[in-house]
Amino acid sequence: MQIGAVFPQTELGADRGAVRAYVEGLADLGFAHLLAYDHVLGADTSVHKGWSGPYDIDTTFHEPFVLFGYVAAFSDLELVTGIIILPQRQTALVAKQAAEVDLLTGGRFRLGVGLGWNAVEYEALGKDFSDRGRRLESQVELLRRLWTERSVTFRTGGETVTGAGLAPLPLQRPIPVWIGGQSERAYRRMGRLADGWFPQVQPGDKLAAALQEVAAGAAEAGRDPASIGMEGRVSWRGDAEDIARRGEEWRSAGASHLAVNTMGAGLDGVEGHLEALRQAAEALDLG
Repeated sequence: MQIGAVFPQTELGADRGAVRAYVEGLADLGFAHLLAYDHVLGADTSVHKGWSGPYDIDTTFHEPFVLFGYVAAFSDLELVTGIIILPQRQTALVAKQAAEVDLLTGGRFRLGVGLGWNAVEYEALGKDFSDRGRRLESQVELLRRLWTERSVTFRTGGETVTGAGLAPLPLQRPIPVWIGGQSERAYRRMGRLADGWFPQVQPGDKLAAALQEVAAGAAEAGRDPASIGMEGRVSWRGDAEDIARRGEEWRSAGASHLAVNTMGAGLDGVEGHLEALRQAAEALDLG
């Protein structure tokens, strides 16, 4: 099971020095990958009355592709988007950005995608919120073709490309596409399309049920569900033994990857996050 960490961007602010110190510290501790969330815009709660989302206009988010271009210059960590909100973005541009990150990292990149929940962002980016699930499936198909074919013609699901292609192509052809979500429809989509998936439930009955749906989706597409990766997530609660126990639960559940999340734990700056990760690394026996 490969173990990485969630980039705590909502708590590190805009300081690029803090970004570098965190990433270098993460690698020194033996973690294998860095996972970053995606939000382009935050909602102004004085305008959007009754806002209940976990992030707002004052929550700091780095743009993942640009962030990864910076990180790739000094780190050999695998970089993972967890997730890019694909239907609110232009597919061909995502293909280009992902290909560039793949090249800069030497093929150490996974593109995690999902639907998102923030209609305010969709409106601002000029995309329809209501049909985002249907469009994502077409987008994934188009991404893979753009990463593997010199010239692409594609007209499906609102996507139109006529005799065009990327240059240079990525090293990974295609780049692994992982999918997030937590509905029965999303699980079936993961089984049909994804190279891997990000559960939003913990090991137990809910994960077992989700795995059944992913396997059913894989069967529909004639795929082996064992070939689909799974990345679990554990949040730091101040107890390294708790991290070790929950990490073992994910391993037993069949996770191929695990990410340790330190956001929201009340930690102080880069040093606080790295100290928590040091304890987690020891508990998880990263060596």
